[in-house]
Formats: sequence, C-alpha cells, structure tokens
Amino acid sequence: MAKVAFIGMGVMGYPMAGHLKVKGGHDVTVYNRTIAKAEAWAKQYDGKFAPTPAKAAEDADFVFTCVGNDDDLRSVTTGENGVFSSMKAGAVLIDNTTASAEVARELYAAAKEKGVEFIDAPVSGGQAGAENGVLTVMCGGHEAAFEKARPVIDAYARMVGLMGSAGAGQLTKMINQICIAGIVQGLAEGIHFGKQAGLDIEKVVDVISKGAAGSWQMENRHKTMNAGKYDFGFAVDWMRKDLGIVLEEARRNQAKLPLTALVDQFYGDVQAMGGNRWDTSSLLARLDRK
Repeated sequence: MAKVAFIGMGVMGYPMAGHLKVKGGHDVTVYNRTIAKAEAWAKQYDGKFAPTPAKAAEDADFVFTCVGNDDDLRSVTTGENGVFSSMKAGAVLIDNTTASAEVARELYAAAKEKGVEFIDAPVSGGQAGAENGVLTVMCGGHEAAFEKARPVIDAYARMVGLMGSAGAGQLTKMINQICIAGIVQGLAEGIHFGKQAGLDIEKVVDVISKGAAGSWQMENRHKTMNAGKYDFGFAVDWMRKDLGIVLEEARRNQAKLPLTALVDQFYGDVQAMGGNRWDTSSLLARLDRK
C-alpha cells in the first residue's frame, strides 16, 4: 500500500482515484477545485479529501493530477499551494492530463529541482475506460520513475507504456487523437453515404466490420450514430482542445496534418450547431443536417 494523492475529480479523475483506493488498496487523499466533489468521493470510497493540492500531496509517495489544460496543471503543481510546495523527496508526480509536450518538459525540469520525479501520462479510453479501470496510459519520463509508478498506475489501466523521455507521453496521445479524428470522420461519411443510398446500416456494418474497415469506433458507436444519439463519451469541446494542442505542436515540428486540421474545423461546425457536449461521433450530425 502506498500513500497517494489525486488532484482533479472530473469524469476521469473521480473513478481513477476510486480504482487506486479499491483495486490498488492505497491510502488515497483527493483534492478538487469544487470541494463538494472531493467530499462526495471521500464519502463514496471511504477516503480523505484536502483543502489544497499541497495539503493533499503532503507525505504522499505518488501524486496524480488530472485537470483541464496546461494552465490548470501549472496552477496545481507550481502555483500557490501547488503540490510541488509539499511533495517529499523521491515522490513521483504522475500527470494524467492531456496537455502539451511543452508543459510536460517544463514540469519535469521543475520536479527535478525539487528532488521529485515527474511522468507525463495522458490516457485514452474515455469515461467508460476510466470507470471500468481499462485505460491506455502513455508515459514520458525517466525509466526508473516509470518502473516505480507502473504498479500503482495499473490499478486503472489495461495498457501502460513508457514512450520515451519527458513529453513523449503527450506526443503519443497527440498521435492517438490524430488517428481517432480521421477514423471518426471516415465512419461518419460511410454511415451518411449508406443512409443516402437507402442501405440498411446495421447489415452494412455487420459485414464490413469483419474486414479491413473494422475499428473500435465502428463496433462501439455505429448504432448510436445511426440513431442520431450523441451522448456517449468524449465531448466535442474536449476533442477540440486536444486537436488544438496537436496542431500547435505540428506548427512547432513542421508536421503536415491536413486531415486533422480539416476535422478540427468540422468539429467547430458541430459546436456551432450546439453540439459542444455531444460526443465525438457527432461528426455525422454535421453531414445529416438538412
């Protein structure tokens, strides 16, 4: 059993912290900006909550963060009452936020100065993956710190991999989002085309999903997409945040991402339709609108 702090009780962090307590058997203290969520978690999981990130991280062996963006991450780490002000020497900070590679490298350097370890560890699998403890975790950082943290991360993960030095986890998550954007757009166009052609989408998918066109998105989202229901996971607002990070990094490293840039614009159209909180499969709604 380790002493663990978890900062950020959103739709991902809340169940992830729960797995650390129940499955991992760790002593977990949580912090959330809205204290009511931290209180609710502590009551549900018989855990503890703290009034500040620094207080949560006191004497912790492992500190997890899962917040909104780069600025939120800086606030709970290097900001006033951030975890770096109280983490003990040798402790490990594991950041599950989807953020920039730049802030990952910045926090890695800041951690080193404080005598603690930092691993950027963004996740894939969405809310369902977090609730079921089957997330994919892409890590960047020092190998020794990764090996130390991996058994703890395993409590909420199905796959955990060290991708390289600091920032490599975030860069891998960017590739993940690039691939998802293209797959979802292709699936949306395929379903839209089939409907326009008068085909039975269920029959079509039953056949093509067994061949080269098959994908997780097709298997898990074609029914809800065909029914015009888009309340099943990762929100458009979050995807646009992630694609913004991708495109900014691409400008920095001069990668050519024409399809990703186009799909990002398409998600902007979905937002304009009022679909900010629809899931990412709602690219079909853009095509089906009259």
